[in-house]
Amino acid sequence: MTAQPGLPDPAVELEAWRARRYAALRQPIGWLTLAGLSWLGEGLNRIGTDARNRVRLPAGPPHAGTLHVRGRDVRATSAPGGFTHGGLPVEGLALVADVDAPDGEPTMLELGTLRMCIIRRGPGGGRLGVRTWDTHSPARTAFAGIDHWPFDPGWVVRATFEPAADGARIGVPDVLGEVVEEYLAGQIAFERVGRSHRLRVLRGGPAGELWLVVADATNGLETCAGGRFVYSEVPDGAGPEGVRTVTVDFNRAYNPPCLFSPHATCPLPPPGNRLELRVEAGEKLYRSPDLERGARVD
Repeated sequence: MTAQPGLPDPAVELEAWRARRYAALRQPIGWLTLAGLSWLGEGLNRIGTDARNRVRLPAGPPHAGTLHVRGRDVRATSAPGGFTHGGLPVEGLALVADVDAPDGEPTMLELGTLRMCIIRRGPGGGRLGVRTWDTHSPARTAFAGIDHWPFDPGWVVRATFEPAADGARIGVPDVLGEVVEEYLAGQIAFERVGRSHRLRVLRGGPAGELWLVVADATNGLETCAGGRFVYSEVPDGAGPEGVRTVTVDFNRAYNPPCLFSPHATCPLPPPGNRLELRVEAGEKLYRSPDLERGARVD
């Protein structure tokens, strides 16, 4: 694919996209600064550096406060010198989890350079956890980009799009060993190396973009073993022959968050979403210093 007169150059757009991606990764609260994930139990959960706490922090006082869980309700109470919200201690503060926040901003607790929020995962969103970031993480300052293949216009693929029925869902496995029901956008189909390929696409992103979680023959040594992600715009409507088409730029295939932190909860490719060919486009394997040291999810 080459740039057409009056239209953006795909290679130039790719560089701009990559710059935005790196800027997002370098944010104080992002995948490079993710420093902990602990799962909560019903009732009282203590937070701090003490080994007896349900939620162990990488820094701070032995006891920073408590989280009280009742069903899906989580309330925070600070200990003296412990965590705060908006710079102030809290008592019985109701915390809004990540997936429940209407503006995408969950209730955040602060403790020095640490930031904490509640996440909901698992089937039906019934598993509650505390996600912790260290805004001064060495991984953030040391990040120097991600190795990638050169832009290949042949991997800017034009595919047909078959939308799923409204409200359709599909079971998607994740790195926690669970299967989560995600909204299915539909299927895409395209030709490559003389063969037809079909992949399921999910709904994702703030604008409801098509979200492709896909594996290919480069996974393992050259790219992430758990596959990569690609976003694409939703097609506006059917063409002259009633066929909807979408452009999928595999040059924008990128690493899932689990390559930047062992504390991420990444989806894996849905059943059937493996291409039996090498997608030599997009990001290559990123080796996180934390993962190299063998860090794990608590």
